[in-house]
Amino acid sequence: MRFRPWPKPEPYRDTSRKRAAFKRKQRLEREALPLFAEMIAAGQHGVDEEMARRHVWWDEREHEQRALRAAGWHKARARLFALPDDLRNTVRKLWRGCPYPADPAYLLDLLHQIAVGKVDPYRPPWVFDGKLTARTTPNPKKFDDAFRQIGHRKIGGGPKTTPADEFLFCGNLGNGILFLRTRVRLNDPHESYYTSSGHRLRDSHVGRAGHWIDLEVRGDCSDAELELIRRLAQDADTRAVVVRRVKTMIPTNGEVARHDEPSSSLHGVDPDGGEPARHTPQSL
Repeated sequence: MRFRPWPKPEPYRDTSRKRAAFKRKQRLEREALPLFAEMIAAGQHGVDEEMARRHVWWDEREHEQRALRAAGWHKARARLFALPDDLRNTVRKLWRGCPYPADPAYLLDLLHQIAVGKVDPYRPPWVFDGKLTARTTPNPKKFDDAFRQIGHRKIGGGPKTTPADEFLFCGNLGNGILFLRTRVRLNDPHESYYTSSGHRLRDSHVGRAGHWIDLEVRGDCSDAELELIRRLAQDADTRAVVVRRVKTMIPTNGEVARHDEPSSSLHGVDPDGGEPARHTPQSL
């Protein structure tokens, strides 16, 4: 039977802090009713008398607590041995591995929960017997079926540029989790720079040449999956979509981390630099 032993009894410790706390308590009682301070002081006893009273009370309280705890164990064991043999053995095994403290109150509560049907002794709630499987979509029909949005922010922007949307998605096509980041880019990278300042403020004249979607894929992804991601993303958007792999370098031995290092790309993206070719996506 799993149980937690009661600490060994120790005598009451008379310290200066306890004496000071008792004197402060008596002073606050007198200051609470200043008109009756003398009457209250007459009914108060000295600190030595209080410490002697506590020595006696401490031993009596210790004996009372130990007796109550022993009675609780006797009551719990009586309830346990009143169960059928099979159920009693199951509950004993359950008590050895349950997360409850090894106190009689918790054992009594466990027996009560089993008796009223709130706890199944053969399938306890703190034991997870299911199998964890990753949520995958091997053959998605739509982009939203395979990936869900987990982030969104505005990047760029200023007196001469227009801020662009950046979205972050995650999903699993069957070979591991993938993280996708999409950014909207101008077909003509210098269009915002050459637009007049008044047009830049209204944003309506920026992007007349069109936009394209830069989609970065992080994670283990085959060429077939990369093409599938491109097709799903293209079906979900009217603008041209350029997909590329991106590796994240992990620093080791004090090396400086390098971020966003493309390994390969599709549709007019330079594998070495990671930037799209100078021709516009309409020519792809």
